[in-house]
Amino acid sequence: MNSKDRASIVGSGSIIGYAALQQLVRHAEIRPLFYLSLSDLMLGVCWLIGVLLYRGSLSDGSITCYNLQVIGQVLYISSFCYTLNYTWCLYRDLKSRIHAVMNNTSRLPTESSSRLSRIVLILSSLIPLLLMVPVFCVGNGYTCYANLSNLCLLLHTGVLKPNSSYVNAHENACHSVYLYRTIILLSTFWFTLLGLVILLIKTRILYKKLVTLTGFLGDQQWAKISMIERRIFLYPTAFLCCWGPATILAMVKLLNPMDTPSLYAVLYILQAFTAASQGLLNCIVYGWTQRTLRYMRQKARRDIDTQTPLLRSQKQSYSSMHNSKVMNE
Repeated sequence: MNSKDRASIVGSGSIIGYAALQQLVRHAEIRPLFYLSLSDLMLGVCWLIGVLLYRGSLSDGSITCYNLQVIGQVLYISSFCYTLNYTWCLYRDLKSRIHAVMNNTSRLPTESSSRLSRIVLILSSLIPLLLMVPVFCVGNGYTCYANLSNLCLLLHTGVLKPNSSYVNAHENACHSVYLYRTIILLSTFWFTLLGLVILLIKTRILYKKLVTLTGFLGDQQWAKISMIERRIFLYPTAFLCCWGPATILAMVKLLNPMDTPSLYAVLYILQAFTAASQGLLNCIVYGWTQRTLRYMRQKARRDIDTQTPLLRSQKQSYSSMHNSKVMNE
């Protein structure tokens, strides 16, 4: 699992680094991908810390592992939200193109759409944090982190038991926390998966409408439709590959709490390999296959091949002056 963590960190870090170096973070199509990669990077770091704590021994290992699990759940729910936000941005971009064609206007972002994008990005970070506040407060208040020092792994879905020094009444509170965090995981997972499928299907319908409005359906348009159809299959499949085993494990423990060690062991191993590799898989599926990133890479290569160092420096200087002017306006 350690190598998977590193691959996830490298994958998501490559998107973040490239977007920052090429100054693409402000681009409307890149911003959702940047924040998705940032949440994947932080989640990969949490996985790596969990592995190190699992192998080591700490005097306060239980409380450290419990709070790390809470932070991890905040991050992977945020990743769910940013994945859905990324797909929603693709859908909204295509919808704005249709509106521009129908009204014969330019497709410039309005102040209201920019404000809405910022609000959605803020909510994608704020909602997971608010959802996990009860888990943090109750779990630490009733010491529900007992006996976790040997299970310092994120997405540990075992029933949390209170410390033996507390009365048995506190076991109900800890069990409620376990049920709550499991239900939150399952609810956000299925909501995100359903949202992905609906948005991608609506995107395909919108693109066919756009082609109908333009009155031409050539090879390039059919290629675009085929690409959207591949996304309808690829995006939910990638999401299922990353989080399917963890979700199945949570459902099995919730619906059938009887001890089945062999099944749990298989699901834990699958979860360790799939969820920990999310950053790498998202980097490939959402990142380096993304149209804007491909265009920027090809444009950068053309600049290197055709321009002298003096022209490149002048172009960079002009670009920075133009960006500062836009920001001041």
